Amino acid sequence: MSEKDQRIQTGKFGEDAACDYLIEADYKIVERNWRCRSGEIDIIADDAGRLVFIEVRTRKTGGRFGTAAESVDRRKQQQVRDTAQVYLRSIGCSAESIRFDVIAITMSRQMDSILEYKHYEGAF
Repeated sequence: MSEKDQRIQTGKFGEDAACDYLIEADYKIVERNWRCRSGEIDIIADDAGRLVFIEVRTRKTGGRFGTAAESVDRRKQQQVRDTAQVYLRSIGCSAESIRFDVIAITMSRQMDSILEYKHYEGAF
């Protein structure tokens, strides 16, 4: 399997795990992998009437590029904000009650278990 295919598989695994967690925590999943010209939002969910835009980052343990949460830099935060604005316009909604969260997942090297799961509400 190529390195790109492995990254895609790791990301999908993390997003699936994040959705399971969110559903268990009484969030309603509104969209997954919503795309437009400005970017993609991994998960859009409803949390008791508040629209939540969630960036999911999954890393294998012992990676070279820092933690999953550290990878959501200012540039990525701005891209998610911009994409969220496009989404809100597309559904005719204002930005009154929204939140931006990050879910950071650390997997075992073998991808057979989640070692750490952190949900940062209102991350940016």
